[in-house]
Amino acid sequence: MTQPETHHFRDAGAIPNSRLPVLVYHGVAAACDPRDCAELFAAHGWLGAWIDGIYPFHHFHSTAHEVLGIVAGSASVLLGGPEGRGFEVGRGDVLVLPAGTGHCNVGSTPDLVVVGAYPDGMWCDLRRGDPAEREEALANIAAVPLPESDPVNGTDGPLTEIWRATG
Repeated sequence: MTQPETHHFRDAGAIPNSRLPVLVYHGVAAACDPRDCAELFAAHGWLGAWIDGIYPFHHFHSTAHEVLGIVAGSASVLLGGPEGRGFEVGRGDVLVLPAGTGHCNVGSTPDLVVVGAYPDGMWCDLRRGDPAEREEALANIAAVPLPESDPVNGTDGPLTEIWRATG
């Protein structure tokens, strides 16, 4: 079983982040091919897969958790908002972002390919930290249920244990 790194981010004002930690997996073999990555996530109930990149502006999702599998290239990703922490991610890395977690691509190779998905195919909104939307975003984040399984390891994966202990 692949064990993730865990990273916590405090409320950054415009970017609320989450009480739940971000999980970062390295060396996930299935995250080296777009189809295999989408199938891995789907097998564990993370659906609605898309293939693209990561937006180059600070944003978060208030209505869903998100998994991002880096299947090609590499990127510098800033998590937690403009004053957050930078991560260098590359092929085989998987990020699991709890609802509310700010993320932004601050530089990537031209060949960056990311597969993203959401637990149970939840619908995800796109928020950029508008102060007029903060209360609604916080209410949305609080209502997002914990996923039934870890997108990399399934129902016995560390996500469920870590997030249930934190949540």
